[in-house]
Amino acid sequence: MLANMEHALYQQIAETKLLPLYTATDLTCLPRLEEVLVKNEVRFIEVTFRSELAADAIKQLAASGELIVGAGTVRTLAEAEIAVENGAKFIVSPAIVPEVIDYCIKGDIPVFPGTATPGDIQRALEYGIKVVKFFPADIYGGLKAIKALSGPFYDVKFLPTGGINAENFIEYLADEHVIGVGGSFIISETILKKDDGKSADEALSALVEAIKKA
Repeated sequence: MLANMEHALYQQIAETKLLPLYTATDLTCLPRLEEVLVKNEVRFIEVTFRSELAADAIKQLAASGELIVGAGTVRTLAEAEIAVENGAKFIVSPAIVPEVIDYCIKGDIPVFPGTATPGDIQRALEYGIKVVKFFPADIYGGLKAIKALSGPFYDVKFLPTGGINAENFIEYLADEHVIGVGGSFIISETILKKDDGKSADEALSALVEAIKKA
């Protein structure tokens, strides 16, 4: 069983509160990505398996040791194994994927299974997992749903993604049951390419400052 709230990574996410979701299609952007994240003290990145460059991106970003690199959109055991072999320290899935969860628990790898319903959350609890991804948050009721689910699942922490943005993320973070928020709104390849990272740096800095002021 995964005593996940005791795991240092969960505590670090709770402190940082931001988990960037990043899909790599151009590896030349990665040095600037790392630079912007480190500058703003956001030491997490979830590289999604939505492109063929996912494994290479994880390996490159994990190399310096400056970032805690995880893999997202992990739907198969093979993807989880590839991610960990290339340096991923945590796994995020869009749903409950038993073979992925079993692999992570066996290896003491933090795993965030995607949940959207009470049934999903109950299944996660049966694995000993008490920190779950809530996805897609906007489609399944957003903050209102999290508040309702936190009644019966009072001992569960949520990491909502999907529909979270710069306008509403502080509202989510104000809820005691939300450990952090994830999304490509935090940083993306598109904004990095816009002006060699200047806009990405300014946008991330604004998010970090908003958290400090909240």
